[in-house]
Amino acid sequence: MLDRVEIKIKAGDGGDGAVTFRHEKFVPYGGPDGGDGGKGGDVLAKADASLNTLAFFHNGKFYKAENAGGGQRQKKHGRNGDDLLLAVPVGTMVQTYDDDGNLVILSDLTADQQCAVIANGGKGGLGNSHFASAANQAPRLAEKGVAGEEKDIVLELRLLADVGIIGYPNVGKSSLLNAATAANPKIANYAFTTLEPMLGVVQTTKQRFVICEIPGLIEGAHLGKGLGHDFLRHAVRTRVLVHLLDGASPSPVDDMIAVNNEISLFDASLSLKPQIVAINKTDIPDVHARKAELRKVFKNAGIKIHFISAATGDGIKELMEEVLELLRQHPLPELPKEEMVELYPRGMTLGLSVEDADGYFIIHSPGLERMVAGSDIRNPEVRRQIGRRICSPRLRHVIERAGIKAGDKIRIGDFEWTW
Repeated sequence: MLDRVEIKIKAGDGGDGAVTFRHEKFVPYGGPDGGDGGKGGDVLAKADASLNTLAFFHNGKFYKAENAGGGQRQKKHGRNGDDLLLAVPVGTMVQTYDDDGNLVILSDLTADQQCAVIANGGKGGLGNSHFASAANQAPRLAEKGVAGEEKDIVLELRLLADVGIIGYPNVGKSSLLNAATAANPKIANYAFTTLEPMLGVVQTTKQRFVICEIPGLIEGAHLGKGLGHDFLRHAVRTRVLVHLLDGASPSPVDDMIAVNNEISLFDASLSLKPQIVAINKTDIPDVHARKAELRKVFKNAGIKIHFISAATGDGIKELMEEVLELLRQHPLPELPKEEMVELYPRGMTLGLSVEDADGYFIIHSPGLERMVAGSDIRNPEVRRQIGRRICSPRLRHVIERAGIKAGDKIRIGDFEWTW
């Protein structure tokens, strides 16, 4: 079972705006009619209940949405790029890295058909028809489309189960799952029999719920020892934990403390989940003889315990009824509504800053940089029009407050200008 994979994604780039003019019969003055570029395709992740593994992403490591088309004459809008849809199993958490290299959650897909945008396509550039004014009736300016987002993505599948069975290896977790559900996990008398998490459905007289075996817990599991990291993540989604102990162990209390320590070190939220403690293997005569002793030890610690035998089924029905009652006391939290936020709003925003570097003042402004990149700055008329735009009162005030004086050289992208 492949439940964690890292891929790279790239949203589509926005299309460039067009620089065109009307040349029609009986239209003496014509005018600019360059259309806007289209929007680049988004990359989306969608939960699909028919999938149960991330193995599809093992072979392909780079996924890219379609780029948009450029604007055309007669104010024709460029074609929008097609979105790229990545189908993932229900329970997949989509994460990316922040500037400090830490993983942050983009979306948690916990319901079938739930969909989220994980990389936004670039906005299309404005055509020259948007730059016409009374002072510039023949603009040769246009914007270059915005590049789509590019990210390193970590897809992590965390099984969706109401209840998780935790405990040391070989305490009988697989046997309990087999006895309580129709699941058929591998059962043997050695550690790490189970090499992947197993799910089963418990059907009581009142309700049904999903239970999951969480294998691989040993000392150091939170550091990845044994199979710790591979399986501990699946316990995070559960609402209730069944802590299974071996009645034949020299000290079941110490075993419980050690396992609880490992899960809390992996994720502090696990230590807050309600637990039901069950002591297994009461069918063994020595364990049966210790029941009174064990009950007293745990009672002194303030812990209620259940005695069961996963081999014979003794006490399992009562244990599952207790689990169901605890589930009713801890209902599923409501999922927060995901808000769609437009990454690149329409229109040229100011967003201007000035940097003093080696005799040049470098102006950083997304709108101006895109306009320079989308226009033919080798054309003297284009350079004049860009200069007039920079000298507009709105920009001039910000630039001069940054300390630029007459005769200073400024740079925007590849464009250089003497103030």
